[in-house]
Amino acid sequence: MVDVAVSSRESGEQTHTGLTLLALATAGMVASVQQTLVLPLLPALMRHFDASVSAVTWVFTASLLAGAVATPLLSRLGDMYGKKNLIIIAMGLLVVGSTICALSNSLGVLIVGRALQGTSSALIPLAIGMIRDTFPREKVTSGIGIVSATMGVGGSIGMIVTGLIADHTSSYRPEFWIATGAAGVGLVLVALSARDVGVRVGGRPDIPGAVFLAGLLVCLLLAISEGNDWGWSSAGVLGLFGATVVLAAVWVVIELHVDQPLVRLNLLVGRQSLSANAASLLLGFAMFAAFTLISNFVQTPKAIGYGLGGSVLDVGLYMLPSTFTMFVCSALSGRIAGRIGAAYTLAIGSVGAGLSYLWLAVSHGHGFDMLGFSAVQGIGVGVAYAALGTLAVQHVPMDQSGIASGINSLVRTAGGSVSGAVTAAVLTGQTIPGTPGVPTEHAYVVCFVIATIGAVLAAVVAVLHGVRHKSAPHAVEALEIS
Repeated sequence: MVDVAVSSRESGEQTHTGLTLLALATAGMVASVQQTLVLPLLPALMRHFDASVSAVTWVFTASLLAGAVATPLLSRLGDMYGKKNLIIIAMGLLVVGSTICALSNSLGVLIVGRALQGTSSALIPLAIGMIRDTFPREKVTSGIGIVSATMGVGGSIGMIVTGLIADHTSSYRPEFWIATGAAGVGLVLVALSARDVGVRVGGRPDIPGAVFLAGLLVCLLLAISEGNDWGWSSAGVLGLFGATVVLAAVWVVIELHVDQPLVRLNLLVGRQSLSANAASLLLGFAMFAAFTLISNFVQTPKAIGYGLGGSVLDVGLYMLPSTFTMFVCSALSGRIAGRIGAAYTLAIGSVGAGLSYLWLAVSHGHGFDMLGFSAVQGIGVGVAYAALGTLAVQHVPMDQSGIASGINSLVRTAGGSVSGAVTAAVLTGQTIPGTPGVPTEHAYVVCFVIATIGAVLAAVVAVLHGVRHKSAPHAVEALEIS
């Protein structure tokens, strides 16, 4: 009888673990979909609102910027008051933001809605923290890998969904109504299925830290995105860069002196955290740079002299191989990390991603180039992102897993924000004479090379981390901060 009872209890635990993972993966997928949902629409939004490349890019950048601020804040609140509660709040903000976007009739309102959507970026680090709190030890690595991989898989799916819808309507609103419905489904799944048994540390949020972090990121991104229009040596651009430095210094002082900082600096620049976060920053920069470039490049008319003259649907179809390979490889990443460690697994994935961007820098004139790039990128990002989730939390105490994962997500999102501004600056800085701001082919090549460099540097940082911090592959439960 005892054996039967134990077996029944274990079966129930496995079922509940599976339902929790399904709910968290769904929430992470929806959050990732919203990040790239607008990318294939950017050319159409430029025409619809009669706006420039740099202005419309804020539809994408605003989401990443809001995510960069909301991620450490909501992750910290999750450690304080329960991760499930904050996941539900983030899903609710995603529903509200998606609805605002669907109802918007101006670029400004659309950007506001996108910013609210962006707060859902905190979902994945919160989910990773919940997995570490509640899952059996032997299932933590694979659970983190699956949820982490939704970042890349969801990004590809977002572009596919937009392409399929845009093939039947010229309106940008249906995509956001779908995001609203999907977020609602994810919210219900989490509310009904997820279980939160982690320790709640209590306390109060660091609002000043969040305000100054938002301020410095806005100044930095605005300076980069407007550099070509205002002039890189203009008073406005130099003033914004100067304000970034001042706000960053004040922010660091705040974080060092408040009792419960938004970002624990030892988790941002500590001996093990620094390299993990640097790799995350570089990989996020590279992946989001590629996402922003592909949409515009594919839709550029062949009459310009390059581009594929494709539709929004074509953009989504070209990303199909990435979705498949990313899903498969992310599932395998946990096994690879179990054998060689998360750091070396991250390095392998980053090299794969870098090779895909290099492919486009060298050859980009045919559809098979896009399909090949997509498949290889899926392999690289699927392996890398799954490993990155483990690397971010394996060296921290259990009650700080949410904020550690949140900080890692913060720097990755910040990298994506900067990449959007950098690629927009390069594309607007090199245009074809006699055209309404159409970038040159060389500008795209430069951007693909920049993305390649970012991914390769992420691999180098990951290898150095593996060499410096040799540990058992299953160090997920380590409790010391080195």
